[in-house]
Amino acid sequence: MVGSGSKTWVEVSRSALRSNAAALKKAVGRGVKLIAVVKSNAYGHGLPETVKAVGSQADWFAVDSTVEAEAVRRAGSNKPVLVLGYTPDWLLAGAVRRGFSFVAYNFGTFRALARVASARYPAKVHLKMETGTSRQGILYKDLPGILKLIARYPQIRVEGVSTHYANIEDTTDPAYAMRQLKRFNESLDQVRSAGFRPEIVHTACSAAAILYPQTRFSGVRTGIALYGLWPSESTRQSAAGSGLKLRPALAWKTVVAQVKRLPKGTPISYGLTERLRRDSTVAVLPVGYWDGFDRGFSSVGQVLIGGRRAKVLGRVCMNMCVVDAIGIPNVRPGQEAVLIGRQRGASVTAEEAADRLGTINYEVVTRINPLIPRVLVK
Repeated sequence: MVGSGSKTWVEVSRSALRSNAAALKKAVGRGVKLIAVVKSNAYGHGLPETVKAVGSQADWFAVDSTVEAEAVRRAGSNKPVLVLGYTPDWLLAGAVRRGFSFVAYNFGTFRALARVASARYPAKVHLKMETGTSRQGILYKDLPGILKLIARYPQIRVEGVSTHYANIEDTTDPAYAMRQLKRFNESLDQVRSAGFRPEIVHTACSAAAILYPQTRFSGVRTGIALYGLWPSESTRQSAAGSGLKLRPALAWKTVVAQVKRLPKGTPISYGLTERLRRDSTVAVLPVGYWDGFDRGFSSVGQVLIGGRRAKVLGRVCMNMCVVDAIGIPNVRPGQEAVLIGRQRGASVTAEEAADRLGTINYEVVTRINPLIPRVLVK
């Protein structure tokens, strides 16, 4: 909103976040916990703002680091917090003392936990199984040794067991994901046979939670879908008959800083990479790649001013860019410009922006500079 104290800002719809959370809870069914993934500044939407908006609907929150876990607490939530990313040994004692849950998969981590945990402050771990993504996780061959090691230390509590799918949202063929699920179930059987009784079992990301009931177990990790964005076009198409409705929660805005009328042939921005093809009106916007408006938008990006599209001219700079405003009547300094979102019936989506950059909607929203104000709106 103009007057927010910043020349660019992100509006986050409280009602959209709550609507998406409710729709996802309905889709996965009763008895399945909703783990709201708010890592990476809630996918660019603002961690504290998202926690405040969906705190009554989420059963858990998931983050990447203990720093983010602390931010969930500062936002006022006492719901369980799961740290999905790597927790270095020197941070384990603090994480245990604060009652955070975290994934673990290294022999060294479990030995370190045995030293810092206690009956009063148990280590609440989620065993992350490597089933085919080739990232963090316990290899199947190492699982018996891990379980024997944990069994020696009652102060280490196996609270959860999880995995992550490598190819479940970019394809309509679930064969690889189902092989991963089979490997996971074999690992889960080992965990239970060793005498452990995890309270929560979770493998499903947004796409898996929406499309494959057999992946839900007792909890689902909903990230991108919570924010009203589809994990992929194939996921959206596959879910077409489900009745699931998602509402994008984010709008990214700035204001026009200057308006100029320039003759045909005038070069625009660094490198003289583009020249005006006609006498034109151009608008300077005070947003650039430092803000997260990617340099890849140079000469191809589009924004909205007055409900009409305005193409980016020349290179995007660190703190500003120039757009073609010739078709926009009465454009003026201080006028609102929309980088992502809707304006007077027109829209620029995160998916469109991602297509122009050759990337995914996740990256477009997540890379909006976290220092830019996030403002909760209706």
